Amino acid sequence: MAQTDPPVELPSNLKSADRIQPRPVLIFITLVGVMLSLFQLYSAGIQTFGLFYQRSIHLSFVMVLVFLIFPVFGPRRERGILGWVIDGTLLAAAFMSGFYIVWNLDDIIARAGFWNQTDITMGIIATITVLEASRRAVGLGMTVIGVIAILYALAGSRGALPGLGEWLPGILSHRGASVERLVGQLYLGQEGIFGLPLGVAATYVFMFVLFGAFLEVTGAGRFFINLALAATGRKPGGPAKAAVIASAGMGSISGSAIANVVTTGAFTIPLMKRLGYKGKQAGGIEAAASTGGQITPPLMGAGAFLISEYTNIPYIEIVMVSIFPAILYLGTVYLFVHIVAMKAGMKGMSPSELPLVRSVMAAGWQFIVPLLVLIFLLINNYSPMRVGFWAIISVIVVAALRALVVMLFIDPRRGKPLTAVRLREVLMLGISKLIEALALGARNAVAVSIACAVAGIIVGVVGLTGLGLKFSSMMVALSGGNLVLALLLVLVASLVLGMGLPVTASYIVLIVLVGPALSTEFAIPLLIAHLVVFWYSQDSNVTPPIALAGFAGAAVAGSGPMETSVQAWKFAKGLYLIPLFMVFNPEIILGGPLHIVLWTAVIAILALMTFAAAIEGYLFTWMDPISRLTVIPATIAIFWPELVVEVTGAAVLVGVVALNWWQGRRRAAG
Repeated sequence: MAQTDPPVELPSNLKSADRIQPRPVLIFITLVGVMLSLFQLYSAGIQTFGLFYQRSIHLSFVMVLVFLIFPVFGPRRERGILGWVIDGTLLAAAFMSGFYIVWNLDDIIARAGFWNQTDITMGIIATITVLEASRRAVGLGMTVIGVIAILYALAGSRGALPGLGEWLPGILSHRGASVERLVGQLYLGQEGIFGLPLGVAATYVFMFVLFGAFLEVTGAGRFFINLALAATGRKPGGPAKAAVIASAGMGSISGSAIANVVTTGAFTIPLMKRLGYKGKQAGGIEAAASTGGQITPPLMGAGAFLISEYTNIPYIEIVMVSIFPAILYLGTVYLFVHIVAMKAGMKGMSPSELPLVRSVMAAGWQFIVPLLVLIFLLINNYSPMRVGFWAIISVIVVAALRALVVMLFIDPRRGKPLTAVRLREVLMLGISKLIEALALGARNAVAVSIACAVAGIIVGVVGLTGLGLKFSSMMVALSGGNLVLALLLVLVASLVLGMGLPVTASYIVLIVLVGPALSTEFAIPLLIAHLVVFWYSQDSNVTPPIALAGFAGAAVAGSGPMETSVQAWKFAKGLYLIPLFMVFNPEIILGGPLHIVLWTAVIAILALMTFAAAIEGYLFTWMDPISRLTVIPATIAIFWPELVVEVTGAAVLVGVVALNWWQGRRRAAG
């Protein structure tokens, strides 16, 4: 592990929280993070645990981290005596919430449905603790939605809050649940806090987030950026194109678009601005590219694992069918970047400013090996947990081998002979990097685990009250049975949920509420329904007025948040069009005869290319207004699931492209 590795960037809320922490607290945070990561590694690669043991221990560790990292009065104020009293109480509650299940699991199972008062009390404490942890680590919006879900469950003639039930509209009314029944659902059963969302976060997602942390700590971020720059830097708008490739590469394993913006963006955004991109454009490009990482295999945020669990489709199949749609999205962003560069007459970077591919590979070959190991194990149907475990082990092994080669062969040529002091320095550096990666992985997983725990509360309430079926009925009624309008409603709902929920939680809530309607009422294949909802759940990263990744890009670029978000929204147009294409041309996901699959792929590329050109008004040269307007109905025709209409739309788009190419040649000659 080289001493020149770049520092690891933490999300801004973690940074600000760390600034006021006393050193003993920071040490304890690191210790808890290391313990959590070691527990996860042990359970993934050595000894597996039962469902409740794994999830409850994981949640306890995560909530302890939350209350240590985020003080009760906010990241800019010291805790003080009152703060420590409150946080100390919550730390004890966090510990007991999970370990009460571990210590009493056999007895709890034996008295299923006949809970004692201690069970109910601990369930109430655990639920409150999870909601408070969510307020600190995820945001107030997620907590408010969780509280509303609980109040909704208790409202009703037979519920604990019968008066509240009188205010519910008829279609949303239900008989209500008692506190005991609700606690049994949320804390003592498998459909609440410890349900499937937390199960995925506590197993598959954590291992891949930890894998990403090991890559970050060992310098993979800089390696991917340099490799992308070496490949694209000489082309017009080279740094922006490198940002698309590098951000997609790191984003596909980092699990967070926002974290990816502030890490890779810290390097790529200044390069883009120096080349001639406006600050808002640079920030928007980085936000759109980082969002693309969340739909790019193998990790896809947490989406691939969740979709696999909900649909019972093997994880490797989810990954394989997601490759081409991800390429379409990233290709669209790349094209936008190219068009902006050509419109502005930008040039590439000079060769002297760019790294050489062979030099980059010589310095970072060790980062390729873990990715190859990961792909090999996935193809051979290893479980995702075991894949993550061995991928992490491979990172450690190749980093150690790299350090050994440097110490034994390279350093002596540079006048640094191997001595006992040098050996001790390298060993201490390796141990510190190992601890840093273990702690960073745990901290990076905090938000998604807490979000999944609260999502479990919402899912539990939906199951208890039958809200999912009612919501599906409302969706069918509002859309009038029109599929396009129904998809538009899903898009709007995802945007609204994105104001208060992170992407993973938004997907979970949406698929529980609208998934049944999409699959049964509108006959969308199950896998495509999940992919559509998952893709639309990403829109809060790039769509104003929320655009969380856009805001992060604006902070790095020094531009206005809203204007940067508008640019991110423009560059991320594939996020809205590609799911529609999946619905009306399911062969792109489900497969079929080779000629149909190839035709579908070609018209998808053609439609996205021309649509991006029409938005920017430029392809080979400036587009005239008639050509830009013609693209709209032709693109709609491409999406229409009838061959004659598709061929007509494709022919029109080919004509528009050919005309623009001819105009470009004529202007260049003139």
